[in-house]
Amino acid sequence: MRRIYLLAGVAVALLAATVVWGALMRPGAPPDTSPEAGFARDMQVHHAQAVRMSMIVRDRTRDEETRRLAYDIALTQQQQIGQMYAWLETWGLPQTSSGRPMAWMKGRHHVEMIAKPEQPTPESPPMPGMATSRQLKELEQASGRDAEVRFLRLMIAHHQAGVQMAEAALSLSDDPQVRRMATSIVAAQQSEIDLMERMLVARGEAERTQ
Repeated sequence: MRRIYLLAGVAVALLAATVVWGALMRPGAPPDTSPEAGFARDMQVHHAQAVRMSMIVRDRTRDEETRRLAYDIALTQQQQIGQMYAWLETWGLPQTSSGRPMAWMKGRHHVEMIAKPEQPTPESPPMPGMATSRQLKELEQASGRDAEVRFLRLMIAHHQAGVQMAEAALSLSDDPQVRRMATSIVAAQQSEIDLMERMLVARGEAERTQ
């Protein structure tokens, strides 16, 4: 019986290895260190914080314009997170990487976006454009106009970095679905940046975006 269990275990292991190897060697699937894989992983993390901030501000203000914008951002970016998650599953690649964020952009004109290699602190954002833990806490504690202004300032910076990431993907990838996603992100987030800057102007906060 021990031998049977051992052989069964070996068979299961070999089957699992075959499935994984087949997925990794699937024709057309990008390698683990590719710009496509890096973009899908990093943009999921980036989007997840945008969704979080959007949900926070919806609970902290009654302003319909802000709440509508936050809902649109959360809905769109959560959907894109699902798409990028599915890419990695289809490609047979892990959802996370041991490498540092933005490493897939190395050596290109977007190199300034690469996260610094120094040991991160609790106050360090995981990627450029992302809010720190302190900024998120301050947003959670704010309300009304103060919450709106904090959200708009944080999300403008967040979107600006997101646009640069998407532009990097466009310059590095020939994958049609990645390029479609990146093009959509650039167009949508730049439009939202313009809207948020106008919203800040309406609140007398235009100088803070400079």
